[in-house]
Amino acid sequence: MRENDTATLSKDERREFDFSDRNFEQVRKLIYEHAGISLSPSKREMVYSRLGRRLRVLGLSSFDAYLEFLESDNDAELEAFTNSLTTNLTSFFREEHHFPILADLMRSHKGEHIVLWCCAASTGEEPYSMAITAAETFGTLNPPVRILATDVDTNVLAKAQEGVYAMERLEKMSEERLQRYFLRGKGSHAGQGRVRDELRKLITFRQLNLLDTKWPVSGPLHAIFCRNVMIYFDKKTQLEILKQFVPLLRPDGLMFAGHSESFHHAANLLTLRGKTVYQLANAVRTAHH
Repeated sequence: MRENDTATLSKDERREFDFSDRNFEQVRKLIYEHAGISLSPSKREMVYSRLGRRLRVLGLSSFDAYLEFLESDNDAELEAFTNSLTTNLTSFFREEHHFPILADLMRSHKGEHIVLWCCAASTGEEPYSMAITAAETFGTLNPPVRILATDVDTNVLAKAQEGVYAMERLEKMSEERLQRYFLRGKGSHAGQGRVRDELRKLITFRQLNLLDTKWPVSGPLHAIFCRNVMIYFDKKTQLEILKQFVPLLRPDGLMFAGHSESFHHAANLLTLRGKTVYQLANAVRTAHH
């Protein structure tokens, strides 16, 4: 999960709030219903740590009180609850082998208006990596590419929209990329880099829950990046989401998945092209035509 989480808590911290088996099961049920996340029993300490912060913010003294508050149709706290338990580990050009494949896909559609969807945008590194790839592929800061970037977590989307990052988040990139696509902060902003406005204009950030039965997304899309998201969903939920992806993709569209994700159970929908990149299964492709 998040990089700063520790696996264990001190005895003093454990004693701050009672956190019963029943409380943990309620949390698991709620986050599954609202965000499709399947929390394993091993995540109990992580849940206590993250939601304990919400109890302190709200001035509540027990998880019983917090869960009662949460279930009283409190949309704002449900959002904070979801934000607390979603995973935001990301980096620029993570799983780097995907971006040359994306570049080849865009090259094969030169002359078209290319539409991409990053459906777990987190703090923005992934959609900005897609935007940089588009700029490099077309040799311009204004390529004919539009990227929809969505996430269930509103906090990370706000950060993504700013496009400002500590320089250590950018250090794996070449100096040439840094100079071309980022502005270095000065004065009080020293040690930070900001994505150039031209690239930011290629991306529309929007809150979206993949569990919703209707998405504000229209196809046909050239590619969907859904990487390191499905590992938090059970097979049934994965299948429901993949079924919604299929009609949005062009017949030759691609879906990019995370390195540990596999969709053998959805072979009638998507087939593996290689390197955790999927294309529409033949039967679905034919139906598209």
